[in-house]
Amino acid sequence: MKLLITRFIAILILVIPGLMAMKGFLLMKDSLFNYLSVHGDDTVIDPTFQWLHFGGGLLLFAAGMTFLGGWILTRDRKRNYVGPRFKEKRKPKAPQAPTQP
Repeated sequence: MKLLITRFIAILILVIPGLMAMKGFLLMKDSLFNYLSVHGDDTVIDPTFQWLHFGGGLLLFAAGMTFLGGWILTRDRKRNYVGPRFKEKRKPKAPQAPTQP
């Protein structure tokens, strides 16, 4: 039962950033569509762009995709699936001073 609960929590940890990225993409798409669709309407005098919706959507999208990309990179590094460019940089070992008796 404990394994089932931990897997469910792990899925939730991945689904929530995915939903954030999806909502951000939809906010950006809607603000662009509304701005472009108003240009064909002659009754609108001053079309304005919804910068707050677009900026919030960009922030949500970037946060969600950054989390998911980092999680995938970390998982692939553990399993040694990444190329040499994405491998972790290892620090050279410092030379140890000889011990005196």
